Amino acid sequence: MVHDMTKKAVVAVDSFKGSLTSMEAGEAVKRGILRAWPDAEVTVLPLADGGEGTVDSIAPFINGITRTVPVSDPLGRQIEASYIFDPESRTAYIEMAKAAGLTLLKEDEHDPYLTTTYGVGELMKDAIDNGAGKLVICIGGSATNDGGAGMLQALGARLLDKDGNDVRPGAIGLKDLYKADFSSLLGRGIQVITASDVTNPLCGPDGASFVYGPQKGASKEACEAMDGWLKNFAELSGFDPFEKGTGAAGGMSFALKNFLGAELRSGAKIVMEITGLEDLIRECDIVVTGEGRIDSQTLNGKAPFMVMEAGRKYGKPVIGICGITGEGYEKCLKAGFTKIVPLIHPVMETSGAVISVEETVEKLFVQASDRTF
Repeated sequence: MVHDMTKKAVVAVDSFKGSLTSMEAGEAVKRGILRAWPDAEVTVLPLADGGEGTVDSIAPFINGITRTVPVSDPLGRQIEASYIFDPESRTAYIEMAKAAGLTLLKEDEHDPYLTTTYGVGELMKDAIDNGAGKLVICIGGSATNDGGAGMLQALGARLLDKDGNDVRPGAIGLKDLYKADFSSLLGRGIQVITASDVTNPLCGPDGASFVYGPQKGASKEACEAMDGWLKNFAELSGFDPFEKGTGAAGGMSFALKNFLGAELRSGAKIVMEITGLEDLIRECDIVVTGEGRIDSQTLNGKAPFMVMEAGRKYGKPVIGICGITGEGYEKCLKAGFTKIVPLIHPVMETSGAVISVEETVEKLFVQASDRTF
């Protein structure tokens, strides 16, 4: 079919976890569009929300160098982890999951009683020691529930039991916490931005332990115990355990905000700013976003929702592509998505997922032969 005008499409799709990275999914969408509209101009940008893969996705847009350093993994074993450092702006971009991520552990090793954020603190310390004046810390995908205690210890804080000994790593260490000394804490005075899209408080029924603990291997009893230990940690330190947003990454956001003065920001918005996504949306004709599952939770500030809001701001049609739709996805349509389209063949294996994305998008854009949705 011959079209009388060239359409500009912007594609920014979050990863389909277990199947496709953000860019793999985006490039598959692009191929599907071009099969239906061969003369379209399609720009693909990465999309992430602060979780695993965020730093890798924004690395091409940062004039930085990769630093790789030895750190502790969630169980204290030595591994190598990397971060991006931009010498010109003296900004380090650190991804928590590279040092304390759930994917670093075997399934039978998942145990938030024992897992620590110490390795994240080691990455931060290396950045500070090498001249960083600003840290952007992406805190999704963690294996931990220690309230950021390990990170603080790596930066020089002393968390002590009744006998004056350093408490054990992991949430279990907070059980014995009696006194905290932050006089030697490194990083105060440095600008810290925490990239996260989680709004849960540190403690309570909607807190880090009860909502995210089970995903990290915690039983109901363990969640109850950890919630109490985190509450004691907050109150002993003079902070509110029920403050919104401090429950992200097992309480890592609590520690970053209260002890290092971090600004809590939407990870998706940070990524969009770095990639210049909104500027491209302003000038395009159609926007395609998505993730593995679109449901009512998408409206809670997830990355595709942020893209949809930018598209709606400039009056652009926004298509949501997903592996599957979940309960309440209709609310996303009411909120501003033009269409939400699940894959024809939702699969987990990468090559099959690529084919399914391409076919689904091609079919959708062929149906829109007049280039309207």
